[in-house]
Parts: sequence; C-alpha cells; structure tokens
Amino acid sequence: MRPEAEIMGRVQGGLRRLKCGMTATMSLVAAATLAMGLGGQGATAQGLFSPVITVNDEAITRFELEQRLALLEFFNTPGATLQTARSALVDDRLRGQEMARSGLMMTDEGLRLAVGELAERANLTVEEFEANVVRGGIAIETLHDFVRVSASWREFIRQRYNARVTITEAEIDAELARTEDANARIEVLLSEIVIPAPPPDLAEAQATALRLSQITSIPAFAAEARSQSVVPSRERGGALDWVPVTNFPPQLQSIFLGLAPGQVTPPLQIPNGIVLLQLRSVRETGFRPATPAEIDYAMFYIPGGRTQETLAEAARIAARADSCTDLYEIAFDLPRERLDRVTAAPGQIPQEIAQELARLDRNEVSVALTTPGGDALILLMLCNRTFATPEGATREQVANAIRARKLSRHADILLAELRAAAVIVGE
Repeated sequence: MRPEAEIMGRVQGGLRRLKCGMTATMSLVAAATLAMGLGGQGATAQGLFSPVITVNDEAITRFELEQRLALLEFFNTPGATLQTARSALVDDRLRGQEMARSGLMMTDEGLRLAVGELAERANLTVEEFEANVVRGGIAIETLHDFVRVSASWREFIRQRYNARVTITEAEIDAELARTEDANARIEVLLSEIVIPAPPPDLAEAQATALRLSQITSIPAFAAEARSQSVVPSRERGGALDWVPVTNFPPQLQSIFLGLAPGQVTPPLQIPNGIVLLQLRSVRETGFRPATPAEIDYAMFYIPGGRTQETLAEAARIAARADSCTDLYEIAFDLPRERLDRVTAAPGQIPQEIAQELARLDRNEVSVALTTPGGDALILLMLCNRTFATPEGATREQVANAIRARKLSRHADILLAELRAAAVIVGE
C-alpha cells in the first residue's frame, strides 16, 4: 500500500548530511541532456523519448524507463533491474488510468505534502531531499510522478473499498493473541566458531569443520573457538548471549531444538566460510512475541576480503556508527555500491545473513561474512525488526493494521484485473 514508505524505510536518515546547490526544478529534457550527454544530437534525443512500451495506447519512453531504474537504484531497492523498472512503470500507468476514469487528481499541495513525508523520513527538508534526487541524475519530475501515483493510489483504494472492509472482534482477538500467547517462548544459548574457507582452502576447512562438529564438550568447543574462529566472539570462547529461537530461519530453529546441550550443528556453509554453532542451554520465558514481519539491515562492504587491515577498518567504522543512519555519513564520499540497506521479510533474506542477524540486537554489527567471491568484508548491522502487531498494541491499532492489510489485498486484486484487461505492448 505504501511503496514510497517501504523504499524510504531502506534509506531512513541516510542522506541527512548530503548538501548540494543544484536546482530541484530541472526539466525532463535538460535532465536527459545532462545525463546522456546529448548536446545537439537530435536523433539520439528523439530515440531517448521514443516509446518502448504502450499501455492501452499510452506510451512509456526509454527516458522514463531509465529514470525509473535510476530512482530504484538511488533508493537501494533490492533486485532493481530494467525488468522491474518496466513492470513498475506499467503498474503506475494502469493505476493512473484507473484513477483518471474516477476523476481523482492530486493537487500541487497534496504532492508537496507527500514529498515532505518522504523528506521527513530522510531527516531532510523538501528542498534538500529533491536536490539530492537531482544530484543522483534523476529528473525531479521522475520523483514527482512516482510520489503522485503512489500517494493518490492509497487514497483511491481507501475511498473505493473502505466501506466494504469489516473488522470483527474475533479478528482483533486473534491478532492480539500473537503477543499474548500463553505458550512459552524458547530462547537458546549458543557458542559459535566461524572458519575461513576461501576456495583454495575449502577442502581443508571442511575437514576441520567436520571434526569440530563432533565436539560434545562446552569447554572443548570454547578452546577451539579461541584458536580457530575468526570473529570477535573468539575472545569469549565463541560464547553468545541468549537469543529467541524465532530470530533464526525456520530450518535452523528445527536444528537447535533437536540438539542436546553440548552438541554442535552440522557445518553451515556461508560465502568463504563455515559456521558451527554449539547449544549450551535452552530456556523458556513466559510469553512469545510475534515473529518479525520485516527486518531492516545494512551491509557496508570493505574491499580486500578478510584481512587484519579490513577487520581493523571494520572496527573503526563500528566505533563511529551508533546506528545504520551513521553508516550513510561514513559512506558519503564512497561509491554507492559500498553500502546497501535492505528491508525484507525473514524468509526473503539469504540464510547466512539471516543467521547473523538473528543474534544481533538493534544497531549491533557482525563481521563474520564476506562477499561470495571473497573480495570484500561485510560489516553487517541490524537496523530494526518490525513486528506485525507490536506488544501492547491497542484494539484500535490492531483494527487499523487489519484494515490496511485488507485494503492492500483489494488493491492487489484490482491491479491484477487491470493488467488482465489491458493491452500492453513491449513489456
């Protein structure tokens, strides 16, 4: 329902120190000329503004397509490709056409308020936010078109379907039960060993990991962690704090619950490394909170793989970063690809990353991972866990959350119907 809010969740606070003097009123043609270096090349410019997709005879130009991709990349949207940009623009055209048939139009003041909401989430004024978008090579009209459709669509769906949505007391009770479950929550006390396993040393690392997985003594595992592990917990014999088992991916939860204290998991492969986890203890608490609906995390890439130098650099960055927001300031003068911010459901996060995030509290970091090729060390920071129904939510808040989900389903069904009835050429 709120695609612009979801995107800003990935970059919340991330641009607060960016300043530039560029104007935020660049026209589409001027932006294309600057970005593509067209100058007087009229034929090239004409090709840039020629249709590449039509949606019910309404054109989408190559310029719009490239601009939407640039906007997705500017917001660090996972999986941003030309194809996702195509699909997003087609959906926006369908939404816009349906709203036009109903006579719904956003006023200039409404647009300003909607952009202001985005800017506020980035801790910027509207002027600063728009200037940074332009600095990223994106015409301000691209941002405005995106915001106008997104915000108008929310209101359109609310007006069209709100009267059809009913919330029963039973539904509210069921939702609240997620945070008032009388069953016990299970927490696990673990120790870890992370063994480096670059391709040339993989066979040797696998043999070591297999040997360590047979350990059943907690002191023996701690001794091996001090000598074999490459993550900071080695100084504590690999010992970690209590962690709710629901923080881990489901496949790991079942492994942990099948272990006896002292037993070790099978070797768990991660990029350029192998992880072993020993169960030290299990306990039950008096309640079980809702499972996280989304996890927000950041990955700061430090070139050079896992070396003493990159680990020292990671320590310096971690000392300066009290939150994910601070990482944007540290990465300000670095290439954009050095920092990724991701918000995703737990099931959509790669297992090796989810495994590390599970043991982190908000704003804590891990340096256990490298990129798949081993070229860069990853400083992984947990930004936030979002729960579908926060503990202590009021019945009104729960009802609003249920209503939002139901309206979102209506919106998805309507968009699917519009796609099925549309004549789309070029997607």
